[in-house]
Amino acid sequence: MRHPPTPLRFGYGTNGFTNHRLTDILAVLADLGYDGVALTLDHAHLDPYADDLSRRVAVLARHLERHGLDITIETGAPYLLNPWGKHLPTLMSDGSELRIDLLRRALRVAADLGSPTVHLCSGPAPDRLHEEDAWKRLAAGVETVLQTAERYGVALAFEPEPYMFVDTVERCLDLAERVGGHELFGITLDVGHAHCVEQRSVLDCVRLAAPRLRNTQIEDMRRGVHQHLEFGAGEIDFPPVLAALRDLGHRGLVSVEIQGGTLDAPDVARRSIEFLRAATGQEPGPDGKPRPLPTPRAGIEAP
Repeated sequence: MRHPPTPLRFGYGTNGFTNHRLTDILAVLADLGYDGVALTLDHAHLDPYADDLSRRVAVLARHLERHGLDITIETGAPYLLNPWGKHLPTLMSDGSELRIDLLRRALRVAADLGSPTVHLCSGPAPDRLHEEDAWKRLAAGVETVLQTAERYGVALAFEPEPYMFVDTVERCLDLAERVGGHELFGITLDVGHAHCVEQRSVLDCVRLAAPRLRNTQIEDMRRGVHQHLEFGAGEIDFPPVLAALRDLGHRGLVSVEIQGGTLDAPDVARRSIEFLRAATGQEPGPDGKPRPLPTPRAGIEAP
């Protein structure tokens, strides 16, 4: 008889709480019963270029431990490196050393906080750069960053992002091959993005990404429209997707990424965790944490 699958672990992205202090975000998420936080390094919450970064990281580590929250580190702040150019420079741009330096800093922060991964995406390819040259530059940059990842034992979790150079799981897997199938090169699958741009179904994207899946981001979305929506406001059928992640034994955080509701962030986070619990058949336990529904009675094999 098979054992019941391990319940999914839910996180919430700090880019949905831009009006809150980071310590307050952690308290809210813990009170709501989230398992972790997806922390975007930026000027608002944890500036990777702060003079006192080591002190801030140490304080954050204590708060994470106090609240019992796991963490994953993200580097998608759009204007952190260039106030005029969104996601610039990229690993394909002139000046890519700035992006490499940011990713190295993120890996060090991740190691200090116990995050198993650092999230990254490709950004746009420079205008008039031949596609194969863009691939070569991107792969070379990732290989450089992977050397630092090896030192810290932290994986890169590359996200296919709509309208960027790497926008699908297939192209992400192509990049994995170009860096020699490195064991620390993984994938962050954003469920909404997959629905938005992929020709495959979201379920097929989950299966395709599965061998390298490190993190999952989740929100509702409409096909062809890159707008992060609350659950139920878009087109995605979530229970089968969440069941597929559970059945794969996915152990990374499944992190809600809804930036548009920052003025109502606590309420959006509450509605989100309630939706996800219902969609996965999980109930809150006495401590507010999700718990699985009772296992099937004897004689019935668990899924």
